[in-house]
Amino acid sequence: MRAIHVKRAFKYRFYPTDAQVAELSRTFGCVRKVYNLALAARTQAWTLRQERVTYNATSAMLTAWKKTEELAYLNDVSSVPLQQTLRHLQTAFTNFFAKRARYPRFKSRKKSRRSAEYTTSGFRFRDGKLTLAKMAEPLDIVWSRPLPEGAQPSTVTVSQDSAGRWFVSMLVEDPAVQPLPANGRAVGVDAGLDHLLTLSTGEKITNPRYERRDRARLAKAQRELARKAKGDGANRAKARLKVANVHARIADRRRDNLYKITTRLVRENQTIVIEDLTVRNMVKNSALARAISDAAWSEFRSLLEYKAAWYGREVIAVDRWFPSSKLCSVCGSLHDKMPLHVRTWTCVCGTTHDRDVNAARNILAAGLAVSACGAGVRPQRSTPGGQSAVKQETPRVTAGIPVL
Repeated sequence: MRAIHVKRAFKYRFYPTDAQVAELSRTFGCVRKVYNLALAARTQAWTLRQERVTYNATSAMLTAWKKTEELAYLNDVSSVPLQQTLRHLQTAFTNFFAKRARYPRFKSRKKSRRSAEYTTSGFRFRDGKLTLAKMAEPLDIVWSRPLPEGAQPSTVTVSQDSAGRWFVSMLVEDPAVQPLPANGRAVGVDAGLDHLLTLSTGEKITNPRYERRDRARLAKAQRELARKAKGDGANRAKARLKVANVHARIADRRRDNLYKITTRLVRENQTIVIEDLTVRNMVKNSALARAISDAAWSEFRSLLEYKAAWYGREVIAVDRWFPSSKLCSVCGSLHDKMPLHVRTWTCVCGTTHDRDVNAARNILAAGLAVSACGAGVRPQRSTPGGQSAVKQETPRVTAGIPVL
């Protein structure tokens, strides 16, 4: 089996000193300022002259900005994160012109993610200690797990979340990530709300509903924040932090659960067939939006796809129009209607189905049909638009993605 080289991000929490907080806060502000200036310049050039400004041109602009009296403070921080934010802006425009993303937006001081990325010239990593440019002391990192032996970070990203916690993410090459031995097992996965996932084997994975568990605590914190006037300074900041801490607790527990589930599915199965759900449209249903968001189906799929690519597994997505719930997995008869409140039903062939298990088995069968016949082969059923009922995902290994 051919070895692969995967760059993997290891994320740790750290506790900065007052001097480091001040330096990082300045860096975050300068990164945001440079990004917004470059975006404004590129937008203006296109609007007035239909001219595309390149990364090299914005880099030259940055040099000129540093020489002005108004923006001389940009010299006070490391130049590496400033150059990196220009590269990120170039990537954003590349994705926009390739129609993979919308037009880049300006960064907001209050709402945008506070982060700065350093390449090898902007940090020193020796003897397990990480020191960033413009800092005299190394970061006080909580090493919750070791880096791969002999690993040297290629990039380091420092960030602060809305709850005020500080994190450092180190991108290293991990030789431990190698394709797993093929086992020939396949499983269909039906996503739901009563149960987070139902497998074609009949197993049902409980939906923890983390947001619902902490809903009372979240509501109390939000009421306290709402009572604080917007000009209330420190008191409003403390109330906002309480709300952010509840949200962080919910997100952390949800993410941890999804990591464990996806790792297990990838290790146990060679082929995993899922539904191609359009979550952005589904959350428009006001009655189900909160529950759907709490289930985090999109995050589940993202985690599953990159782990499958790492370990040599296959992920197949069944088209959203495939009638998995209304189709009998035994005789193949299709029922006209299947309301959501119907959880079990009996087919004309006499088989009594659990709605979710039956759907998972149909999803698996549809996915295996394409996997066996090859890409481009039309399965038995097609969508109303005449397109294939299943589509095969293209595996990809992405740098900087979350760890297992």
